[in-house]
Amino acid sequence: MAVLKVIEILSSSEKSWEDATKQAVEKASKTLNNIRSVYVKEQSAAVKNNQVTEFRVNLKVTFELD
Repeated sequence: MAVLKVIEILSSSEKSWEDATKQAVEKASKTLNNIRSVYVKEQSAAVKNNQVTEFRVNLKVTFELD
């Protein structure tokens, strides 16, 4: 029987929401094993001088416990 755990993490990127998501998974995989999926709970962006400067995501990461 598999036991899964869900954690919430935040990530940001100057490129895109997709890049922020990829960076979050890459960083999380350094300390978490068996990542099964990520769910993008929220997206937001920072704006400065009428320009988007940063894309932000709030993710739920699901992974299997050893």
